[in-house]
Amino acid sequence: MNYYFVYILTNEKHSVFYTGITSDLVKRIYEHKHKIIKGFTAKYSCSKLVWYRFHNNVNEAIADEKRIKRWKRVYKIDEINKMNPAWNDLYPSLLEK
Repeated sequence: MNYYFVYILTNEKHSVFYTGITSDLVKRIYEHKHKIIKGFTAKYSCSKLVWYRFHNNVNEAIADEKRIKRWKRVYKIDEINKMNPAWNDLYPSLLEK
């Protein structure tokens, strides 16, 4: 079964958010952390994974990503606080699995 992940990255100051989608969360976050992908996340140093959710269906994941991208900042902060109140980088925990 394939899984699709919607995720939110931020920078160290938590001043910028990036919302993305991928089928390989570990690989994708690695690419962001090492600035392999040029663009927004590299420019604003968004490499801290603070939130993610998985879906079994790619269309649901795409719809979720689009919905989250439309959210106001306060909604994103609320969602992050529910899953990750300390705003830890969740990437290391993915590597342990």
